[in-house]
Amino acid sequence: MTLIQKLGIAYAVMFFAVVGLNYLPFIHDENGMMFGLFSLQWYDDLLHGFSGLWVLIAAIVSHRAAVLFFKIFGSIYLFDGILGLVTGSGCLDGGIFIDGFRSFSDVEFPTRFFANLPHLLIGGIAVYIGFVLASRVSQKLAAA
Repeated sequence: MTLIQKLGIAYAVMFFAVVGLNYLPFIHDENGMMFGLFSLQWYDDLLHGFSGLWVLIAAIVSHRAAVLFFKIFGSIYLFDGILGLVTGSGCLDGGIFIDGFRSFSDVEFPTRFFANLPHLLIGGIAVYIGFVLASRVSQKLAAA
């Protein structure tokens, strides 16, 4: 199992943990917001659960499948985080289509930043793994 596949399994565990966190009452404030920043609905749990299942299957199948996951998934999640930061609405939860562009008086920048930080980090790291780290690992595999 390559480093990329192991990172895929770590991502799967992380996604399954995110789904589980949504069902812990002490994580939510009095308004039902996780960490006081955002709320996750059933469709968010489906998205995170599907992402975890996708990366787990990819990591088990092959190095190449895991790399492809990180490239596609990372690009989509990073785009969603950037879109949420700029517009106040993401695309994966349909927010950009439902709420449209939200002003900074509606969603202030610090809230916007921290609410989108998970997708920025998860997507950004996945892009790095898929496009940069994977090529280094592939070169080492080819040299061996």
